[in-house]
Formats: sequence, structure tokens, C-alpha cells
Amino acid sequence: MHRYILFTDKSQFNHDDVNNTHNSHVWVDDNPHGPVESNFQQRFSVNVWCAVLDDQLIGPFFLEGRLTGEAYLRFLQEELPRLLEDVPLNKRGRMYFQHEGAPPHSSREVRNFLNYHFPGRWIRRGGPHNWPARSPDLSPLDYCVWGWMKELVYSVKVVMRDALLSCILDAADHIRNSQRKLQRATSAVHNRVAACVVASGGIFENQL
Repeated sequence: MHRYILFTDKSQFNHDDVNNTHNSHVWVDDNPHGPVESNFQQRFSVNVWCAVLDDQLIGPFFLEGRLTGEAYLRFLQEELPRLLEDVPLNKRGRMYFQHEGAPPHSSREVRNFLNYHFPGRWIRRGGPHNWPARSPDLSPLDYCVWGWMKELVYSVKVVMRDALLSCILDAADHIRNSQRKLQRATSAVHNRVAACVVASGGIFENQL
């Protein structure tokens, strides 16, 4: 079944490498509000959507502005069909659509769209096929593709937004042409799901 799941996700690319400051802490003797060096004050950033289907990389697509339920629905209606043009029809007809639990994915209009175009074949928490909350370890985008793409993108210092976009497109082309690696990454879902079941939904990376 994993060969027919369209794994989708979004990630942010900054002009410099990305640090997750949600897990950063400061310990000081006097001032409990000590300054924290942050990567959020960037000159520019790009929100990127990608998908993986078996050995195919779909995208990237650059998401402009704030992602709302209305904007996400417009993306599904207008952009997704174009992005899926290279997917064989027989595979497209059996395809399951997976996305994570971001609030824009939960709007009634989005659910109606998915119920119509992927009847019984979309995966998300609260959908026909449940997807565990906060489970990046189960998506090949999170445990493989994003890290791979960012390693390629940040191998060169970029100082302009257009240069960052170009690096992302070049990295995507490189990954797209590495079909065997993509297929291995997708098939690894089996082992990860099995490990997740053994861990009763808990942390299982140390078991792989």
C-alpha cells in the first residue's frame, strides 16, 4: 500500500540554516529575560510544499503568504492537479492523500474536497484513515527528504531570495533523479510503522 500513498508536507527555508528555537533555553544568574539569539529575524524565508509518491518527488511548490484554509483549498483545486500530471493514471486512481494536522487542513471545505476527490482515501487525524498527531517519524519527507534537500540547499551560501529559490529547485531536481533512494525511503515506512506499534505510539527512533 505504501506505493500508493502521496505523502505531503511543508517546510520553511531561510536565507541561512534553520534552528528550532522552540527547544532553546537560557540560564542566567540575574536576568530571567536574557536575550536569545534567534533565527526568526531573517531577511527572507520561503515556505515550500513537496510530496513523495513511491519513487517520485512531486513539487516543490512555493506557498506565498499566510496559509489559511481558503488558501490551502485553492492550492488543492488549482495547483495539485498540475503537480500530479506526471503521475501515471492507474496510480493516481488508487492514490491515498496524506497530510499532517495543520489547522488549514481541517476546514470543512478542505474535507469536502478530499472526500470528493479521494473518497475513503485520505489520511489525516480525523480523516477516513487516522494519522497520529505529531508523528514526523512516519513520513519520508520528515525523516529523509527535507533533511536531504536542506543539506543540498545550504551547501552554498545564498544572499538573495531568487538564489534560494533556484537552489531549492536544483536540489529538488537532484532528489527527483535519485529514484532508487526515494523508493527505499518510502518503503522504510513499513519498519517505522512496526516500530511505532511496538512502542505503543511512543518514541521509536532508537529501535531502528
